[in-house]
Formats: sequence, C-alpha cells, structure tokens
Amino acid sequence: MIESLKIQNYALIDQLEIDLSPGLNTITGETGAGKSILLGALSMLLGQRADTSVLKDKERNCVVEAEFDIEGYNLQGLFAQHDIEYDHHTTIRRTISSTGKSRTFVNDTPVNLATLKELCDNIIDIHSQHQNLLLGSSQFQLRVLDAMAGTKQLLAEYGPLYQQYRKAMSALQAAEAEVQTASADLDYAQHQLSELQAAALRPGELEELEEQQAQLTHAGEIKTTMQLCANGLHQEPNSAIATIKHLQALLKRCEPYLPTAASMAQRLESCRIELKDIADEASALSDRIDMDEAALSRTAIRLDQLYTLLQKHRTQTIDELIALRDDLQQRVLHLQQLDFDIEQQRQQVAELRGQTQRLAQALSQQRQAAAPTLQRNVSALLEQLGIPHASFEVRMAPLPELHPRGTDHVGFLFSANKQMPPQELARVASGGELARLMLSLKHILAQSSGLGTIIFDEIDTGVSGEIADRMGSIIASISEQIQVINITHLPQIAAKGRTHFAVYKDHSQAQSTTRIRRLEGDDRVMEIAQMLSGQDITKAAIENARELLSQ
Repeated sequence: MIESLKIQNYALIDQLEIDLSPGLNTITGETGAGKSILLGALSMLLGQRADTSVLKDKERNCVVEAEFDIEGYNLQGLFAQHDIEYDHHTTIRRTISSTGKSRTFVNDTPVNLATLKELCDNIIDIHSQHQNLLLGSSQFQLRVLDAMAGTKQLLAEYGPLYQQYRKAMSALQAAEAEVQTASADLDYAQHQLSELQAAALRPGELEELEEQQAQLTHAGEIKTTMQLCANGLHQEPNSAIATIKHLQALLKRCEPYLPTAASMAQRLESCRIELKDIADEASALSDRIDMDEAALSRTAIRLDQLYTLLQKHRTQTIDELIALRDDLQQRVLHLQQLDFDIEQQRQQVAELRGQTQRLAQALSQQRQAAAPTLQRNVSALLEQLGIPHASFEVRMAPLPELHPRGTDHVGFLFSANKQMPPQELARVASGGELARLMLSLKHILAQSSGLGTIIFDEIDTGVSGEIADRMGSIIASISEQIQVINITHLPQIAAKGRTHFAVYKDHSQAQSTTRIRRLEGDDRVMEIAQMLSGQDITKAAIENARELLSQ
C-alpha cells in the first residue's frame, strides 16, 4: 500500500505531502480544484509518459515520490530479476527535468519505464472514469473470470510454456520456409561442389603448372643452353674449370716467395668446386629435359581447366577455390540436414503443443466451474446497487488456436430489465449501470488480485442517493482487504472513508496553487455538509453530514 506521497512542481502543485492510511482514503474537492492533477502525478510516478508540460515552474525539476509498504506481496523475485535492492518499505521516485529528461528510481536504483510499470502492476491499480470502457474488452472480462476461478498458479505455468511453444513454432515455420527455397539451391550447390571436387584442387598447383608449361614450351632452348653450359665449364679443352686448375698450379709455384699466393689458390679452389657443381647440374638438366608434346598438352589442358574455374567462380587463386569448395560442402550438408532437423522440430512443436493444450484445458475447466459463481456474485452486487432485476451472464467459447491466456473467449452479457434477455454490455448498459457493474467486478478482482492499493477516480459517476450510499458501502468493504484511495464528488461515499483529504486551490499567491489537507472532526463535517448543500451550508446539511459520518 501507499504510505506517503510527495509532489513537487507538477502542474498547479508547488509542493504537496500526504500520509495515507490503510483501508479507505477519501479525496474530495470542488470541480477544478486539482483532484485529477493529483491522480495525474501519481499516474506519472507509476510509469505514464510525461514531458515539460507538467512543470509548474519551467526552471525547476518536477519530483513525484511515494513510499510503499510491499511486505507480503512476494515481490522479492521481481526485485532480484531487475537487480533492485528489496525493502518492504520501498521508495519510488520520478523526476522530470527542465529539459524534459525523465529519470526513475526504485530504492535509489535507476530503472527504465518498462521495469517501473512491471513493478507497479503488481502493487497498484488505478481505475479512472474512462476505464468503464474496459468492460467491453474480452481480455478484461477474462481477467475477471480468472480472478474468480483462481487460475493464477495455472497461468504462471501456462504462460512460459505457451511462449516456448510459440518460439518453437516460429523456428519451425522459418525452417519450412527455408526448405521451400532450398531445393533449387541444393541442386545448384551440389553441381558446383561436384565440379570442384572432381577438379581435385591442390594448393600451389597453378604456379607449378605454369612453370612446367614454360619449361616444356622452351625445352629445346633449355637443353641446348644446359649442354653449352656444362661443356663450357668442364668438358672442353679450354674450359673454365681446366683454366682454374692451370692457374692454381702457377700460384703454387709462387708460394715460396709470395705468401698470398696460397690464399689466392685456395679461393680459386672454392670457385672450381662451385663451377663443377654448376656444370654437373647443367648436365643433369640437359639429360632430363626432353621435347614431350604429350606432357605439354596435358599441362595445357589442366591449366585451361583451372583458369576456367577461376573465371567462373570469380576467384583469383586456387586457395580461394578450395575455400569455396569447402563452403559449398558445408552448405550442402546444411541443406541436406534441414529435412532431418525439421522433423525433429515438428516433434518438439507437437510435444509442446500437447503440453500447452493440456494446461489450456485445465484453465477452461476451472473457468467453466467458476462462471456460475461469478454470475451469482455480480448479480447479487448489482441488486445491492439498485438493479434488482439485473441479469448477468458469462459466456465462454473455444478459440481455434492457443492464445497467451489459453483457448477461451469470454464474453459478459447484461440486462437491467426483466423483459430483456442479456446482451453485449455496450448495447444495453447506461453510464450509471456501467459504473455499478464495473464496481462489482473490481470488488471481485480486489479479492484475488494480490494488489496492495486500488484507486477509484469518481467511479460513482452517474449514481446518487441511496445507490451512492450502497456503492460507498461496497467500496468500504473492498478497503477491508486492500488500501483504497477513492476520489469522489458524492457525500454519501465521502463519509465512508477512514481518512479524508480535501483538495483545494490557494489563490493567495501570484499564481493559483493546488493544495491538499487532511480533514478531522468538524472540518470533515463541514466538508460533507458543503458537498450536501453547496457554498451556503445549512444547519440541516451539518446535521445530515454528522449523521452520514456516524453511520
């Protein structure tokens, strides 16, 4: 429940602080005094979007802060999920800066609006006048029936399983769509892969073949050159090696009288050995190289095959072709695996669907069992609220597919008169009847929602007199279970509150300011009396107010 509320620089509010009580808190005030502004500030605190238009003073920040007692609401897990320090006295604060930047804190931990809304949805419910339109919403109607049926635990099991089923179904549909386009891709990929595999690609082969082709093309020239080289170095009478040997002999003779001659002779020996190696290699090359037209033809054919593959696949090297071949192999394996994977996915989806349907069936059974009780309870409350011949009916129909809350479509039918059969709410209910029906349903929701606070913003619109008194009694009975903050313009309902606040405008400053004060004793009597008689408070109104409060 809300323990305290502080508002600074919001609309017509300069600064406002109130301490709220358990049970029924009543807020009254003249039209235009600022009751809706107070509710707007609280709505902003709970996650409603806001901008600089809410600033009373454009140079200062707007701050709305509330302290909640959340002990017993089992919210520790939700706090841990969002890394927020848990305290059963939890403070929520929201600020709007002069630049329009919004910041929100829960126990001094910054949070985003989505987290704030998720948290507040488990703490508080605000019922404003336009929410009567919710009566026509099938989702709201289903929520009411679930509250009566006590399906909270089943829904907690069903929700994650349904999401798992939907995720698996989406994955299956994506895989099936891929298979539909994969058959042509598979044929083409297999053709390309077969071609590249048949080519038996080898790293470095292209360079080797180009070198081999060059040698085979110039085999005659190479053979002649190698023979001349070998002969010139070693075999001819005046060969280079023979000349070096002769020079070595001459240097040896000079060694006794020329010490450097030995060194020079040794260096010539190194040259002779190197030249002999070159001559031997040239001779061997000359013997090996032949004019092999068949080998040249095979090399040309292989090179043509490789060049064609490089051009076809727009690659520059054999290594790139090999990488492409490996990628194609993985692609083909993936496409071939799809059929097997899809069959597994279909089995998984069928299994999840079966589990989800079993929970959905259990939900339906609980709802069907609770529907008659809901009909009786709502009809009894409507009779108490002055519609003695009300007929309220809950109709359920199966949905063709699984939905986030099961497979049930729930519709509420209503008639306020004996002679008229129940019909859709929008067709037969007046504004006052809708208000009373909504209060009846909220009464049922309050019994099982687990919320700490419910706020009614003039839910009594369209009723008066004895019916207003009865409506006040029902609101008071709701407050026996949870905290109720009730904004009202009816004295019969205002008198039911345990704590009474009056909202008023202060015109003493240059600008009008909305203020609020807690009423006690005679002040509360006078407020009720004014609601009964207007500005000119009569003695009879005062006596009537005292009687209402005493009741």
